[in-house]
Amino acid sequence: MRFKIGEKVSFLNEVGGGTVKAYKNQQIVIVEDEGFDREFIETDLAKIHGDQSNILQEDFDIQDIAEETANHQKNLGEVFEDRNFWEIDLHTHAFMDTERGYSNGELLNRQMLEFKRFFRKACDKNIRKLIVIHGVGQGVLKSEVRYFLNNQENVDYYDADFKDYGKGATTIEISYL
Repeated sequence: MRFKIGEKVSFLNEVGGGTVKAYKNQQIVIVEDEGFDREFIETDLAKIHGDQSNILQEDFDIQDIAEETANHQKNLGEVFEDRNFWEIDLHTHAFMDTERGYSNGELLNRQMLEFKRFFRKACDKNIRKLIVIHGVGQGVLKSEVRYFLNNQENVDYYDADFKDYGKGATTIEISYL
């Protein structure tokens, strides 16, 4: 993973973070939020996606974030007036304020929980078409979503329209009897 100059990062092995300033030998120079330069190896840093500035606070508490995100998506599955389908973005930054403190497995479980809630709500409302944005990545979330769908009756799925979603989404069609 290469970081760009000016990119925000968090430290994986300690509290805090900063901004990428430069590359020096085999290390990355980071300007901490306090203004000090420090050198790190690439594997000790994580890119901060979106506005996650609160993860750099020392009083960060993962339980507060879990409670805060439990009701974060009140409009989950809202039908857009100009569309005939529902859409959900399963990127964690879309429904969580931070990913810090969660393992990859916990993040995947959270994504699948959000997807299953969305799917159930759509079925309750007899929505026939869903778009699930799962991203490209290594394909783990996509596989999990499709594994879940394989066990549902009257459901077909396929890659979503490439020009609208690239390779990172699945279209689901549900037949109601």
